[in-house]
Amino acid sequence: MIIDTHIHLDDARYRDDLDAVLDRAREGEVKRFIIPGADASTLERAIEIAEKYNDVFFAVGIHPYDMHQFDTLPFEKYVGHEKCVAIGECGLDYFRLEGSDAQKEAEKKEQKRVFIAQIELAKKYKKPLIVHIRDASRDSKEILLKYDAKEVGGVLHCYNADDELLSLANEGFYFGIGGVLTFKNAKKLVNVLPKIPKEKLIIETDGPYLTPTPHRGERNEPFYTTFVAQKISELLDTPLKKIKELTTHNAQKLFHIS
Repeated sequence: MIIDTHIHLDDARYRDDLDAVLDRAREGEVKRFIIPGADASTLERAIEIAEKYNDVFFAVGIHPYDMHQFDTLPFEKYVGHEKCVAIGECGLDYFRLEGSDAQKEAEKKEQKRVFIAQIELAKKYKKPLIVHIRDASRDSKEILLKYDAKEVGGVLHCYNADDELLSLANEGFYFGIGGVLTFKNAKKLVNVLPKIPKEKLIIETDGPYLTPTPHRGERNEPFYTTFVAQKISELLDTPLKKIKELTTHNAQKLFHIS
């Protein structure tokens, strides 16, 4: 069995054939799906899907690109839902900072405020975090440590292969591995993968984005986690069955799902 721990099934690109997408995944032994919370405008759709399918769960959160939505999102309305398993995806993303230096610093400050607030919510409601980090490893790690995120732990979604973040394995954090691992230019992630404790590895798609080889250029979907599992198996010289069992156990432990 495989658990896709990060799949945006609430994206419009799945609306017309969601049943077929899920059926293909199940036939490929992908048996659980977690929809991260990123954009408040699609949250109701995520809940609708989670309520319709027994094997789909969701998280509530705000992506750093959508931080302006944070103060109007009623977290308490959703976090108590029986299918809500995490807070996020939240975090820091400095990749698209624009404007003057002062404007960039102001945006960083606001991203940090919203990230910290979501860490506090995760601790309040005892939910793990789904953490998005892009071009912001040092600040992200500093915040996770300073605000005791280890109380709930979480996953570094689409782990960026930064050695600086590896020590977070000792702080209750897991490492989400997706299609990037199969890319030809993924040498950094390929090299760092063996350094990640096996008991901290989980699998994700981040669909509809980051489609693995051999399907690059297509819409990503949960069935393609099988290619990620195969690549992990090859790189760690570990039987595929063992990788599936290991990553499934890790995801179940983190998100408290069976």
